[in-house]
Amino acid sequence: MDIRIGIVQSGKEIEMELSDEPDRDKMLEEVRSTVAKGEGVLVLVDKRDRRVMVPVEKIAYIEVESTSRERRVGFGAY
Repeated sequence: MDIRIGIVQSGKEIEMELSDEPDRDKMLEEVRSTVAKGEGVLVLVDKRDRRVMVPVEKIAYIEVESTSRERRVGFGAY
């Protein structure tokens, strides 16, 4: 699964590819509950075991996409 995190007062996004584990829904619930608290640090681990830590109060948005979708490439891909 791909995840993008927008940061407050920054034009850049944090982009990560997380593993497609069976407990994906559990991970999304942990993200939701951490962000809902409004304080603390959100910690995510990508496929290469890289850890990213973001202060919750600096998060503008979080976008999650499933990587199981077929990716289309080339002209006329819509």
